[in-house]
Amino acid sequence: MNGKKHVRFDWAAKNILRDKKNFGILEGFLSELLKEDVKITGLLESESNQEAENDKFNRVDLYAENTKGEHFIIEVQNTRELDYLMRMLFATSKAVTEYLPASAKYAEIKKVIAVSIVYFDLGKGDDYIYVGQTKFIGLHTNKELQLSAAQKKILGRTTVHQAYPEYYLIRTTKFNNIIKDTLDEWIYFLKNSEILDNFKAKGMPEVREKLNLLNLPEKERRRYKYFLESLHDEASYAATIKIEREEAIEKARKETRAEVRAAMQEMMNAERERAKAAIEEERKRTETAIEEERKRTETAIEEERKRSETAIEEERKRSEAAAEKQKKNQQHEIALKLIATGMNNAEIATITGLPEKEVKQLRKKS
Repeated sequence: MNGKKHVRFDWAAKNILRDKKNFGILEGFLSELLKEDVKITGLLESESNQEAENDKFNRVDLYAENTKGEHFIIEVQNTRELDYLMRMLFATSKAVTEYLPASAKYAEIKKVIAVSIVYFDLGKGDDYIYVGQTKFIGLHTNKELQLSAAQKKILGRTTVHQAYPEYYLIRTTKFNNIIKDTLDEWIYFLKNSEILDNFKAKGMPEVREKLNLLNLPEKERRRYKYFLESLHDEASYAATIKIEREEAIEKARKETRAEVRAAMQEMMNAERERAKAAIEEERKRTETAIEEERKRTETAIEEERKRSETAIEEERKRSEAAAEKQKKNQQHEIALKLIATGMNNAEIATITGLPEKEVKQLRKKS
């Protein structure tokens, strides 16, 4: 299917989309992304809305407001940044505080929607569009916190997350150029700066007209050509710096090979000494640990021996007491039988070994 090349979206954001008559492009993109009709009322005054072409520190390409009073941060990032996610947080936090007057209520905080279009692999994941929202989920019920009727009235929102900043992260490098819906048409354009003939997403007619390189005034075409050349120059400069650095390293390596070897040998010796010291220290720690474990084991054995001896002695006493009791019971049984025969107490005491007084008491009980 035929497609026509158009200017890059990041260049358009800086040079074309700031014009109110071109808001339809931005509105079409945001409408497809948010699945609702978005109308831009204008761009907001902000340090982020800088227009200088050579501004290397420009973080936010467009900062706009819609008819609902919501603020949009549309950012395009070409270079890799490991902490880019935190930069997104910083941008939304700044946007929240920048437009809240000192005497305003917190309920007047503007809704901020951050749209980041990145041209490098950010994070790990298979999708090319990610949405970030703030939700409060019950630790025990696993249910989302809801707004009361009064809160809905004062905030003008129906859910909690609608009041907090939202993030839309578009990872163009993960898009496989397979178009499944009108939003994918926009992602295809963002990645390839190309529009296919059958594209019908919102804003695409304006893109075809306003971002077609052939429709740009001569002055704008020259600026865009310079912009592309600058990108090539930056890439070539980075490659040149890399090559020159590699050549300088190779030259230094050849010129100072002996010094490098000596330095490496010194480093190896130092490392060997550190390794020896570490091994010796580990040996001492191991010996100390073994000795401490031996002492703990001996202490435990001694304590166990004492407990065993105590238990044996207690068991011996219980056995002796039980045997004595059993003997006494047997003596009493014999004495009772002899009492029944009419034998006198003295004789019974002699036979059973019981005291005569105890025999007398048994006789009374019988």
